[in-house]
Amino acid sequence: MGLAAVGWSIFSEQLRHSPSNPDWPGRDRFVLSNGHASMLLYSLLHLSGYELTLDDLRSFRQLGSRTPGHPERGHTPGVEITTGPLGQGFANAVGFALAERMLAARFNRDGHEIIDHRTWFICSDGDLMEGISYEASSLAGFLRLGKLIGVYDDNRISLDGPTALAFNDDVAARFSAAGWRVLHVSDGNDAQELSSVLSEATESDGRPTLVVARTVIGFGAPTKEGTSDAHGAPLGEEEAAGAKAALGLQPETFHVPDGVAEWAEELTDRGLRHEVEWGVRMEAYRAAFPGDADALERALAGTPPAGWADAIPDAAPDARAVASRTSSGTVLNALAEAIPELVQGAADLSVSTNTTITGSGTVAPGDFSGRNIMFGVREHAMAAIVNGLAAHGGFRPVCSTFLTFSDYMKNSIRLAALMKLPSVFIFTHDSIALGEDGPTHQPVEHVAGLRAIPGLVVLRPADAAETAGAWRVAIERTGGPTALILSRQSLAPLPGDPDVGRGAWVVAGGDDCILIASGSEVGVALEARDGLAATGIGARVVSMPSHELFAAQDPAYRESVLPSAIRARVA
Repeated sequence: MGLAAVGWSIFSEQLRHSPSNPDWPGRDRFVLSNGHASMLLYSLLHLSGYELTLDDLRSFRQLGSRTPGHPERGHTPGVEITTGPLGQGFANAVGFALAERMLAARFNRDGHEIIDHRTWFICSDGDLMEGISYEASSLAGFLRLGKLIGVYDDNRISLDGPTALAFNDDVAARFSAAGWRVLHVSDGNDAQELSSVLSEATESDGRPTLVVARTVIGFGAPTKEGTSDAHGAPLGEEEAAGAKAALGLQPETFHVPDGVAEWAEELTDRGLRHEVEWGVRMEAYRAAFPGDADALERALAGTPPAGWADAIPDAAPDARAVASRTSSGTVLNALAEAIPELVQGAADLSVSTNTTITGSGTVAPGDFSGRNIMFGVREHAMAAIVNGLAAHGGFRPVCSTFLTFSDYMKNSIRLAALMKLPSVFIFTHDSIALGEDGPTHQPVEHVAGLRAIPGLVVLRPADAAETAGAWRVAIERTGGPTALILSRQSLAPLPGDPDVGRGAWVVAGGDDCILIASGSEVGVALEARDGLAATGIGARVVSMPSHELFAAQDPAYRESVLPSAIRARVA
């Protein structure tokens, strides 16, 4: 209720979108970072002409409805990204804006600016209290993402009471210091002021823009307006009736006044005109640059070039021992030559994670043509921004850090799995064998924690050949994220030809017991096998780089790897 006028001003006057085609590539992106205000978004989508009915609104927050308690990408037409954990949407929006600039640098030509759209977001005080928003705003300001526009819902109320209980930041000064332009709306219900300031926000001076809008939570509610009572609980029939009377509305529930409905029809028509106009420009672009047009459409569709897998280098069986982070870097660079949309970024660790794409530049203010993104020491924002890149389309993004720091990224990884985004997360320096940095940098429980996330495929390769197979799995996966767990120490090549895509395979035979391992511990299992053989025990060694992929195999294959007759097993 407090953001209704702000949202309507954005959707009805500023946003270039086509409700009849929510996936139109030329659209502006909109992110509701404070996802608990989801009914605002659903109302705007309904009024703008998206395929969301009043019956859908009536089933708000009900199991199986198209209007869940927080917006879900792929579930509701017009929802660009899943938001709920505060701050995530803020960083996702930075990813959208970065994707737009990077695509423009690749595909725009003189007289043919085919990539040219804005990213809008709304955020709350809760978003700005979360540390991820500082990480993301700092990077966005540094990169000068001028087509990123946010509105801060400055209602000064949180769930437990006034924000003054825990928050008195000078938000305008904070964002100014981070390189943002800051504008102000003194009354979030003043349509004329909103129109003027939001229009000014679209006239970028090269910096991202934050509009600080003073709003009133529960606007119109007789007794709950401006209080924390309006934050998360239903108003109740009496309070709702009083709000409608105060706002001059009809007492009916789920009622859209005729004049508003007519205005909404105009928005649908306007969106179609935007889409048609962009289509004409796209045809002119295709006529002038047919190869580029094909490459752009293929990248936006998320389809890798034909024959990309042929670029994966073979690992000779007699190759020297090498760290999987090193062999991963070799495969990544080979794939980068075959897949132009493959981009990577690291949390100030690309030298250690071996993820730099050689021969390609670094993304920098004013130059977005590179393929290496320097995220700085911002793991949480990095993962969420990568999700934004993946959700926007046009890129296969990869990001990397040490495995022990994956905890900083866990929320973003989980959301990538919920959204089925093809983000790739590389974690190096796994196991206690990473070196002399001590227990703070020795990940022990982290792999198990990642494996517990539904929808995430975790791959922990045991040698160079398995690492190459793991990369193949990661690129083939388009319906969910992948995590590669890589070693700092050298790993000796395993005998045999691994089938990483099936999750597990038999490295060495034996009928008395089974030793199951992944990554650097496969070598340990082979040593144990030799020791057991000296005592007359025949041990089978199974490398299981991915629990998830193995569990998805048919029973016959699982039985062939782990025969049920062999009961003695050590994992």
